[in-house]
Amino acid sequence: MPGTQGPAIGRYERELAKPTIEVASKLAKFLDVYLDYLVGNSDIEIDKTMSKCIQEISKFPNDYKQHVFAVLDAFIAKSKIRMITT
Repeated sequence: MPGTQGPAIGRYERELAKPTIEVASKLAKFLDVYLDYLVGNSDIEIDKTMSKCIQEISKFPNDYKQHVFAVLDAFIAKSKIRMITT
């Protein structure tokens, strides 16, 4: 990561030191993950494409959001059923 020395990264990896919130934020940005994922608060890695979609959907009027959620719910339900039956 630009601006971070190799020995510092090594200390983070060996858990001999903890990065500041600023450094952790830069690491998450560099690794293209959310800070929650980086620190282990989430096991879900959201990529840029998904993040952009979520950001765009968040700008929709509420009635449009409900339509998007209904379609997603149908796909999720179908996927779960398919996983159970196969």
